Amino acid sequence: MAVTIQEALEIIASQKTTPRVQTLCLEEALGQISATDYYASIDLPVFDNSAMDGYAIRLEDAGKEVKVIATILAGERSDVEVVPHTAVKIMTGAKLPKGCEAIVPIEDVEDLGERVVLPKKIKEQAHMRFAGEDVAKNERIVEKGEMLGAYQIGLLASQGISYVEVYEPPKVVVFATGHELKMHYESLHASQIYNSNTPSLYARAKELGCQVRYLGRIEDSVGAIQEAITAAKDADLIITSGGVSVGEADHTKEAFKVMGMQILFSKVEIKPGKPTTLGRMGDTMVLNLPGNPLAALLNFELFGRFLINRLSHRKDPYIQPITAKLAEKLTNKPGRDTVIPGKFDGECFYPLAKRGPGMVRPAAMMDGFIILSHELSSLAKGKSVRFVPLCNLTASEPKELISH
Repeated sequence: MAVTIQEALEIIASQKTTPRVQTLCLEEALGQISATDYYASIDLPVFDNSAMDGYAIRLEDAGKEVKVIATILAGERSDVEVVPHTAVKIMTGAKLPKGCEAIVPIEDVEDLGERVVLPKKIKEQAHMRFAGEDVAKNERIVEKGEMLGAYQIGLLASQGISYVEVYEPPKVVVFATGHELKMHYESLHASQIYNSNTPSLYARAKELGCQVRYLGRIEDSVGAIQEAITAAKDADLIITSGGVSVGEADHTKEAFKVMGMQILFSKVEIKPGKPTTLGRMGDTMVLNLPGNPLAALLNFELFGRFLINRLSHRKDPYIQPITAKLAEKLTNKPGRDTVIPGKFDGECFYPLAKRGPGMVRPAAMMDGFIILSHELSSLAKGKSVRFVPLCNLTASEPKELISH
């Protein structure tokens, strides 16, 4: 019996995953998922400092002429103290001197050489930065399951952290079956086509941060597919395309079943891609996608991407849709939830005119897709829809993906 899209996503969410942890130097951790919480060991800023090149002053001297008694540079130690009728010239990032009640920017004073005239209005604590106002000691700065982007790495570096514990990226193996398929570096013969699915899935899994291995085109027989499965059993995820429908030569599902795969679902109430199958062999997940290129890639974006997010041990694995307006009226044959690829301009979603399940080009043109509810026969121009972008926008809680 076929499952709904929501049921399929819930089945993926329920799967237990086994993490593997590795230690990397900070500079090599870009794009990795933190395997632990990290806390600040020092305040940031470490000390009270100036936010501007200017003068440290006393508020009582506003509007007065005062004597400049010293200069403090960034990184310089100084015991100077600001007393009434004096000012201390100070550079951005330099430690505030005792007695400082505000910083007046250089451009706001009248410079008389050894003396300056201060403006009449000076706000208390103006342009002063205080210890811990950015990050307080013992505050959590990176959460377990958080992806380490460039600025998370900078934040860790600000605490003197040189090595980080991260989850090992998921190990993914891809292969395709089908007598009619040839790889792009092979010659075509009559009735054959180039295999575009496997290179696409290989590249997309890498884009999502996986360690990916390609086993090539596998002969469409139970024995050959079993050999490929045996070679891939150390993977966290095996992705195949083709061989999951009801044709006489579609042996993929049978081969995985013989190898002991527990089928979690074997049909989805989705158009295109109803034969999409998810299974499990021990710690290895298996995603069998349809052979039709657009059907395979759309189902991968919906189910494979979520599965990889979970295998990556992200704290926010759920796909996050964006609210958009429909740029044109859509008609739909009710019965199954329908995935429609298209482009998004920041406000409106434009469905692609050509989007047949066997096409290759639409996947290269789309920014993402919407999913029309199985109950809808049409949707008017300007209606609000849930756009699912190809960029891996994620959330910590499940989100409604279907447009009703």
